[in-house]
Amino acid sequence: MPLPLRFQLGARTLASIQRQLVRVPLSLDEAIEGRLPQLPPLDRAAHGYQITSLPEDRRDAMALAGGGMIAFVRQHYTRHYVDLTIGHDAYLKALSSNTRSGLGRKARKVTAVSGGELDIRRFRTPDEMTAFHDVARRISLRTYQERLLGEGLPDDPDFLRTMYRLAAADSVRGWLLYIAGEPAAYLYCTIDSGTARYDHVGHDPAFSDLSPGGVLQMEALRDLFGAALKRFDFTEGDGQHKRQFATHGVPCIDMLLLRASLANRLTTMALGGFDRAAGFGKKATAKLGLEKLAKKVRR
Repeated sequence: MPLPLRFQLGARTLASIQRQLVRVPLSLDEAIEGRLPQLPPLDRAAHGYQITSLPEDRRDAMALAGGGMIAFVRQHYTRHYVDLTIGHDAYLKALSSNTRSGLGRKARKVTAVSGGELDIRRFRTPDEMTAFHDVARRISLRTYQERLLGEGLPDDPDFLRTMYRLAAADSVRGWLLYIAGEPAAYLYCTIDSGTARYDHVGHDPAFSDLSPGGVLQMEALRDLFGAALKRFDFTEGDGQHKRQFATHGVPCIDMLLLRASLANRLTTMALGGFDRAAGFGKKATAKLGLEKLAKKVRR
C-alpha cells in the first residue's frame, strides 16, 4: 500500500516521501514473545517493508532476514500494556502514589463540574455502538489527532461494517465521558484473543484543563478488569499517558526494510538527518524548559 514516510515534529507533518510498502505489524503477543515476523513476498512495484513493534533485541536478526535490503530504524519506543489478570485492587497499588492521588483529584474535579456525578457511559452491542459512534465522531472532529494526523475515529463504510461485526461477537467496547452534560472524551477498543486494544481515543480540547482522557481511561480499565481479559494493549508508540497507566512494556522499534536502490538510500539519509536534528531540538527544548510551548507548536 502507499505509505508516507513523514518528516514529522510531534503531530505536525512538515513533508513526506511516498513509498509503496508492505506493512508488517507485530501483535502484542508476538512482541512479548520476541518472535521474528515472516516477510511476505514483495510485489515488483513495492519498495520494501514497514515493520512495527519489532522487539528491539531482534533488530540485527530482522536486518539479516532482509537479505541485503536497506535496514533503517525509524523509531524507538516501549510498547506499553496493562496486565489485566492481577485484579483492579492490585493494579491501583502498583501505580505510584502521585499517579493515584492525581487521578483521584482529576476525577473529583470532573465530578464537581458535572453536578456531583461522574458521567461515564458504556457501549458494546451493535445498537449501542451506533449511538457511541455518532457522539464519538463529533468529538473526534475537534481533536488534534483528526486535524493534524488524519487519525481520528473513522466513519467510512468498511470501519462501520467491522465495528458492527465485532459488536455482534462481543469484541468491541466504547466509552464516553460527559462533563456537565456535554460529551468530552471517547475511547474505542477492539478485543482479540483476550487483549483489548487502545485503537481510537480523543477528547474535546474545550475540556483539556479537566484531563478528561485520563479520567475516562481509569474508568475504562476498571470495567476491563472485570471482563476476564488478559491485557490492555496501548499499541505502538510512547507517551506520558501510556507510561502513567501501564504495568509492563516491551522495548520496540519500527524498522524499514527497503530495496537497495539509490532513491531508497537517499530517502533513508534524509530521514536519518531529519530525525537526528529533531532529537537535538527536543533535548535543547527540554534543557531550556520550553516543553509546554513546544507542545503547543507541535499541535
